[in-house]
Amino acid sequence: MIECKNITKTYVNGDMETTVLKNVSFTIEDGEYVAIMGPSGSGKSTLMHILGALDSPTSGTYKLDGHDVSKLSDDELADVRKNKIGFVFQSFNLLSRATVLRNVALPLLYSEMPRHTRNEHVEKALISAGLEKERWSHLSNQLSGGQMQRVAIARSLVNNPSIIFADEPTGNLDSKTGEIVLDTFQKLNKNHEHTIVLITHEKYVAEHADRIIHIQDGMIVEDRKNTSKRMTNHTHKE
Repeated sequence: MIECKNITKTYVNGDMETTVLKNVSFTIEDGEYVAIMGPSGSGKSTLMHILGALDSPTSGTYKLDGHDVSKLSDDELADVRKNKIGFVFQSFNLLSRATVLRNVALPLLYSEMPRHTRNEHVEKALISAGLEKERWSHLSNQLSGGQMQRVAIARSLVNNPSIIFADEPTGNLDSKTGEIVLDTFQKLNKNHEHTIVLITHEKYVAEHADRIIHIQDGMIVEDRKNTSKRMTNHTHKE
């Protein structure tokens, strides 16, 4: 599904050049659950932006489903993000005065999908994300951090993407609530229904994935299968 070959990213500011990714190469197969782990400034978020078709490499090749992303037009990139990719961010990025249902429906508002079909997609996404139905009519600013992150996960699922990129999704959550969110990603990846790429600086979080790619100073220093995967088994209501 994902193939990166010699990806380099350099930012230029006046006479200064800063290279944040250096000849990064790896593949991710359909249905994998991969954590990209590294300290702050390692280049992991820049890499996620390239993988998510939000940015382009300075050099090297990134192929998604066999297509060279760098050769796509802006409209084609927008279609890739709309149809194949879901994003979950640390800061949730919800509309605070909108209901849960409206927040999740946002990616569908400009589609030609009939309203009843759109509602079905929203409800299915919320169920998959594990948010209790009694919360669906709440405003997002009436929810706990864990509930807001599950709304964000539902929003990322509403277009039924094949890949979900989660950038530090537990960064604003306490450890117990973070476990609940990580449990949600494990359930989404069960039976390889969604490819999950988790970006984190925490080893503990990365250990929930099946494979860990460790990046440091813009280079991959380790790429290994995770033989001691952490499992979460929460039955809960917040």
